[in-house]
Amino acid sequence: MDSEIVFDNPPNYRVYKNGRIERLKGETFVPPSLTPQNGVVSKDTLYSREKNLSCRIYLPEKISDTDKKLPVLVYVHGGGFIIETAFSPTYHTFLTTTVATAKCLAISVDYRRAPEFPIPIPYQDSWDALKWVFSHISGYGPEHWINKHADFTKVYLAGDSAGANISHHLAIRAKTEKLELEISGMILIHPFFWGKTPIDELEMKNEKKRKRIEGVWGIASPNSVNGADDPLMNVVGSGSDLSRLGCGRVLVMVAGDDFLVRRGLCYAKELEKSEWEGEVEVMEIENEGHVFHLKDPNSDNARRLVKRFAEFINKQDCKQIKCRY
Repeated sequence: MDSEIVFDNPPNYRVYKNGRIERLKGETFVPPSLTPQNGVVSKDTLYSREKNLSCRIYLPEKISDTDKKLPVLVYVHGGGFIIETAFSPTYHTFLTTTVATAKCLAISVDYRRAPEFPIPIPYQDSWDALKWVFSHISGYGPEHWINKHADFTKVYLAGDSAGANISHHLAIRAKTEKLELEISGMILIHPFFWGKTPIDELEMKNEKKRKRIEGVWGIASPNSVNGADDPLMNVVGSGSDLSRLGCGRVLVMVAGDDFLVRRGLCYAKELEKSEWEGEVEVMEIENEGHVFHLKDPNSDNARRLVKRFAEFINKQDCKQIKCRY
């Protein structure tokens, strides 16, 4: 029957035999506001008229009447490539708080989601958004806030979970395709990297749970020949070349109780061992799960995460911090 559920991922979504998806969270739209929220104003603008794709821009309200230049944060939301948007309460709250703390100009990217728009479409949409941001380098781009306030010597890519995965691949592509300016740094929060084989003796080995994670990738990328060993997902597998990363600094944030924690730590370790010439830092918060900071943004650990996020953006001289394993 068409109403038969073929993949149930509570409390996030269900996929039915006829291909229909029922999203159970992340669909609420929160409007932007020119009335300051936590000292931050926001507005939406199209970055692709052809595809009718928008982003949300955040700016500290006190800066709006000045000519001050700010670090630029390009943020890609998570949700397994399937749920959430740049305009959901989850991400509006997080970006408002982060911009207020970091005193930066942020562009929160929305992209078309799987399974209606399977991978690699979310990657391509995000790349289009990044190029759109960089179209303002001359100061004559389509968006006034970016023209007036973006300091393009300080551009940061960031994302959580699937958004962190996308951010990594954007940084690779930025170097491969020689984007106009180098990206200063990248922040990966609980990155959604995976592979069919456990990466070490500490990674979760529960076969049922591992298959479930691989099933999420299968819904998002039904045409992937290698499944979870697809290079888009298994970024630290054999044949990967992290030296091609097109940014100067990386902060990898992991949570001790997250099923993805070992992949994030391994990514940082392999990045250090590669011929990449940048600097990598790791922040591990113990006794917390996947994207805990989005689920409970007022917790002490969520505030710690945002504080470190902001410090990374505003740090001028970064000494390399060796990863802890």
